[in-house]
Amino acid sequence: MHPSRLAVPLASLARDVRRAFSIANELGVRGLEIDGRHGIDLLALSDTGIRQLKKWLDDAGLRVAAVSFVTRGGYADLDRLEARVAATKQALGQARRLGATVLLGRLGDIPPAEDADAWQMLIDVVSDIGRTGQQVGAMLCAEAGRAGPDDLQRLLAAVPEGSLQVDLVTGALLVHGHDPTTTAERLAVHTGYVHATDAIPGAFAGHGRAVPLGTGQVDLPPVLATLEEQGYRGWLGLEATATEPAVAREELAAASAMLLG
Repeated sequence: MHPSRLAVPLASLARDVRRAFSIANELGVRGLEIDGRHGIDLLALSDTGIRQLKKWLDDAGLRVAAVSFVTRGGYADLDRLEARVAATKQALGQARRLGATVLLGRLGDIPPAEDADAWQMLIDVVSDIGRTGQQVGAMLCAEAGRAGPDDLQRLLAAVPEGSLQVDLVTGALLVHGHDPTTTAERLAVHTGYVHATDAIPGAFAGHGRAVPLGTGQVDLPPVLATLEEQGYRGWLGLEATATEPAVAREELAAASAMLLG
């Protein structure tokens, strides 16, 4: 794995942005994920703020690999849907201005096709967001983990091409009862981002727990080999299970060393 393809979450490195950039360099990675809701307030970021942030990134030799923008509700949930869609569209533009081409998010519950009204609403909303994404040059990238490959394939087939991409989260796939390698085979052509995470499944789907990379039951090499064979050349994001920055940094250092080694 080349270091130019590895990315880590900015918020896990340090509370001070410039200190976080320095730590990213120490880890040997070149990409950063920005949390646009609970890290840097993406929607409130001014033109001046964007210019300053991009200058610091350039000075550190780093890039924004992706921006995360996880909404409180899903895109088939009528409650505050209009405001949610408007915020997502604004976030797409802000992410692109920072240099990212993907906005990481969650679709929420994907209705069954039998629920015709909810299903059509989700198609219409994702298609609408997709049109904005094509205009600004960034695409909504929905997590494959909580949402399974069957539902995601069904939605991808129903919306216009180029409306939506998939973020393969290997640990979440395992926890929710989906095989990460099989999912990679099925969704590689639609994959816009990959999170290399690990987990231990529970007795029931959705009841497992995240663990540091290399200590759980995710068999990562065949996932990466499958994506490579299918032509995926995008970013590989790492995550820390720890929330305290010093511990999170150690975890990310171990994960990056394992993948770069």
